[in-house]
Amino acid sequence: MYITSITTSRLTNPLKKPFKTALRTLHEAEAVLIRLETDTGLTGVGEAPPTAAITGETLESIETAVNTVIRPALQGLSIKDKEHLFQRLHRCLIGNTSAKAAVDMAIHDVLARLSGLPLYQYLGGWTNELETDYTVSVNEPAEMAEDAGLFRRSGFRILKIKVGTDTIKKDLERVQAVADAAGEGVLLRLDANQGWKPKEAIEAIQEMSRRGLPVELIEQPVHREDLHGLKQVTDAVSIPVMADESVFSVEDARRVLEGRCADMINIKLMKAGGIYMAQKICTLADAYRVPCMVGSMIESRLGISAAAHFAGSSRVITHYDFDAPLLMKEDKWTGGLHYEGAAMYLQEDPGLGINPVPAEKGVPNV
Repeated sequence: MYITSITTSRLTNPLKKPFKTALRTLHEAEAVLIRLETDTGLTGVGEAPPTAAITGETLESIETAVNTVIRPALQGLSIKDKEHLFQRLHRCLIGNTSAKAAVDMAIHDVLARLSGLPLYQYLGGWTNELETDYTVSVNEPAEMAEDAGLFRRSGFRILKIKVGTDTIKKDLERVQAVADAAGEGVLLRLDANQGWKPKEAIEAIQEMSRRGLPVELIEQPVHREDLHGLKQVTDAVSIPVMADESVFSVEDARRVLEGRCADMINIKLMKAGGIYMAQKICTLADAYRVPCMVGSMIESRLGISAAAHFAGSSRVITHYDFDAPLLMKEDKWTGGLHYEGAAMYLQEDPGLGINPVPAEKGVPNV
């Protein structure tokens, strides 16, 4: 079974509300979609959103990477020669992790379909039931409190709060307002997106502990390159600290784990370059007895399905951040994973088991 073609198209979906972090503000979700075909007619799909502030990629750069480098490198190769195929994918160009991830998704979709297994079972088969958090975008405290109350009433008991855009005092006001609005039983995950300095991160987190705020973890409090500062924060606070932007590659993960710079690692397919490399990071974290979360960029249910199948394949992955499709006004896909409030269920059809909504223009026909 050989790869005969890899083609790209674009998908755009407006968000219900602007998504604001310390790094960017989004009003719509954009993505490059991948369709991979084989000589037997079996096809696979993948997705890569442009996240220039994090991965350095745009729609145009993703398309160029796939069409001018990745496709010529992979076309004609056997889909069954997995190690050779994925090594070729990752060696054919430097960086471009989202472009690689989308093609990696499509390859895994085909491989799992060929095996007759849903992807999470093909990868390991740990669980097909997950629970996602819901993100509260960074805004004024009163607006964030209103959003938090709505999400809590909708069945989400874990809220992810974006901070890091203003002063520590303002961030504390935001967290307190969300905690008060959400009420008892809620868990809060804070994501500073590199927005704090080490000393102010320690000050803020220690104050949250003194107040007894229900903070479960702190994600990427300092700049991604400041591993010394990340370790400072980790060593100084009792609340677990998670590395996100500090870990793209296996080598990044090794540095963080060897230095005991964080208590957890957030693996994202768009950072790692797809499932093949994400599995290696997961295995390394397991060796250090460090649990992982799997998150995402602002991806549709296609990209989230791939990430969720990967997350469901390993016991090392204990936390899930998969609310991105819930932020969008429309769902362009049928099949795949489905949501019941915060609960997520992976389908049992082979591969990703996901298909485009009928007659949706610009979506590849699986």
